[in-house]
Amino acid sequence: MQDLIDRMSRRICRHTDGMRPETPVPRVGIGVARRHSTPVTTLYEPMICVVLQGSKQVLIGDRVLRYGPASCFVATLELPATGCVIEATSDAPYVVASLALDREALAILLADLPPGPAARPQAGFGVAPVSAELLDAWDHLLALLDTPGDIAFLAPSREREVLYRLLLGAHGPILRQIAHEDSRLSQVRRAIGWIRRNFDQTLRTEVLAGIAGMSVPSFHRHFKTATAMSPLQYQKTLRLQAARRLLTTNTDATRAAYAVGYESTSQFSREYARLFGAPPARDAERLRSAAHAGDTI
Repeated sequence: MQDLIDRMSRRICRHTDGMRPETPVPRVGIGVARRHSTPVTTLYEPMICVVLQGSKQVLIGDRVLRYGPASCFVATLELPATGCVIEATSDAPYVVASLALDREALAILLADLPPGPAARPQAGFGVAPVSAELLDAWDHLLALLDTPGDIAFLAPSREREVLYRLLLGAHGPILRQIAHEDSRLSQVRRAIGWIRRNFDQTLRTEVLAGIAGMSVPSFHRHFKTATAMSPLQYQKTLRLQAARRLLTTNTDATRAAYAVGYESTSQFSREYARLFGAPPARDAERLRSAAHAGDTI
């Protein structure tokens, strides 16, 4: 399997020497980092991420995950996360490939597969080792970077192969849930959609529970299981991320705080510094001078 990993790593390094969230292959991103990175807070969209070399550490809610060589990270929900590359050198860089999850493609594929085991409450994310079969499917998909003329014809079937191997592996139970509208993860995802659209509004748990189709206690329990944070923590992180984007456009801290729903600028500054490691003004200055602040995969 190591020979396959090395071949895939060389291919990615031929096509980028940095983070490339989009490539000619639909939904596929690739990345190379040759040094450790400082923590970057962002919002993970539903995706699959396979690490071929080096290691990354990610904080999601109260959970810390580390994914290294031959491991696969899956996020099935939109998740605020803070991550950094922790193992990378010039000679042995961090090398990664990502695939944005297509829920419709998953649902179509599941319709052709036998039913899985009975669903249990699942976290909306996780890390697991890759199998040789899954790596081989990834290799087929990434090989299209070398033959762009084949992408339109072969990419759908090769993406389907990757999803098929994932469904058969350790991530299968999570992925099966997001393809079903009546699963707990899908119900939580509906509430997350409301929070994302209305993050600057007062959060009312009973409204979110109604959107999810659950009782309030059940909603709290399943939301925490899926995201490793409470609905209020989720909303707070979205607010602070939105404020951070405003600050990089020369908006002052007071206006940014009010724009994202804070009523107290002192509370905003405290929570901002706790999340990003520096007060708003100093962090904004640092971000404006950082060329790669948006690297995430």
